[in-house]
Amino acid sequence: MKAIILAAGHGSRLLPLTLTTPKCLVQVGGRAILDHQLDAMAEAGFDGAVIVGGYRIDQVAAHLAARDGGVPTELVFNPFWSIANSIGSVWAARAYLEAPFALMNGDTLFDAPILRAAVADPVRGVTLVIEPLDEPGLDDMLVEAKGDRVVAVGKHLVGHQATDRSLGLIVSTGGGAYAEALRAVIGEDEGIHAYHHAVVRRLAETVGVRAVRIAGDVRWQEIDRPEDIALWQHDHRALADGLSRS
Repeated sequence: MKAIILAAGHGSRLLPLTLTTPKCLVQVGGRAILDHQLDAMAEAGFDGAVIVGGYRIDQVAAHLAARDGGVPTELVFNPFWSIANSIGSVWAARAYLEAPFALMNGDTLFDAPILRAAVADPVRGVTLVIEPLDEPGLDDMLVEAKGDRVVAVGKHLVGHQATDRSLGLIVSTGGGAYAEALRAVIGEDEGIHAYHHAVVRRLAETVGVRAVRIAGDVRWQEIDRPEDIALWQHDHRALADGLSRS
């Protein structure tokens, strides 16, 4: 199982931190977001990672070259990073989409057990990792799920009832279904401006997508704004303090 990390964008909502630094290299708790991700993948048993870069990709390349150990990495360039949405980065990684993969955003931190659980299930097909929705957040990718089946996914679910939020973690056990859906979505009018979850939506409407809900005692955090950095650091500092007292 390889990870595909979408890390091409600018990260304008993290300015001024991303003024001269790609978002995936922004420091959270003293380490780059990308290092958090790669270390969690190593702990979860991944075979490697494909990083899709764009904005200041030279810095990403230098950072990967300086890493000592961990999962093997490959860097792919998305030349459309400034004009296309996240689906453009998936398109740049299309050569890897027929083998088993776990696709994730380059701005999201996961505890390793989330990654282990996402790839542990042997059921074939495409899986979306979700968590129950208490109250929608500003940037949530909303999901309607019935049991373990994804019904709909999108920023706005017109005609659907949001039950969960997506973690942006998509797993495929291999085959051509995901790549075929990607080609269909990006080929539509304005397809390059779609979020890559549009591929999941298309699969949910055709061959089906399985939903996997995370346990309540694991943590993840999308790093979109400076306050998200503070929240992740606070939660993990509190966790560390609790473990030391026990």
